[in-house]
Amino acid sequence: MIYRTEQNSLWLTILLWLICIGVFFPYPATASDDIEKSGDVIQVLIPAIAYGTTFYLDDTEGRTQFYKSFFTNLGVTYGLKYTINKKRPYGGSKSFPSGHTSAAFQGAAFIHRRYGWEYGVPAYIGASFVGYSRVESDNHDIEDVLAGAMIGVVSSFFFTKPYKGITVTPVATKGYYGLGMSANW
Repeated sequence: MIYRTEQNSLWLTILLWLICIGVFFPYPATASDDIEKSGDVIQVLIPAIAYGTTFYLDDTEGRTQFYKSFFTNLGVTYGLKYTINKKRPYGGSKSFPSGHTSAAFQGAAFIHRRYGWEYGVPAYIGASFVGYSRVESDNHDIEDVLAGAMIGVVSSFFFTKPYKGITVTPVATKGYYGLGMSANW
């Protein structure tokens, strides 16, 4: 049984990397400036750090949650891109939502939700820079970036549970806005 679980984990890891390579590197990078290039790198780096952390901490439950949130984010983002097919500011296609931003925010939200604010804040700052870089480079409008960020955050918050300790999360329900606290031990 242990061998089967390790084998499944290996195949899922290989599949995840193949999808990342196919989605994020389908053609040579054509970034025109340092901000865009930096955003391209950080967009891959944040989810890679989130995923790598599950190995570093031997967090198999977190890894499963990462797979679910990553693939949900990927499916929703690209499903919308191909369904809506909005023009990019520079004239290309498939602008809505921003895939770079959704991937960065999926990773940042996973880190925040699973491991806490102290690790999530730097990840959110990096993800915000990715969104900025997409607008600054004329690849996306602000609404594309905001939608990508929302999809990334929601996909992680839906599937990810805290690793341990107390977690504070924003709560918005009908007529109530505030913070919720939960403990996991």
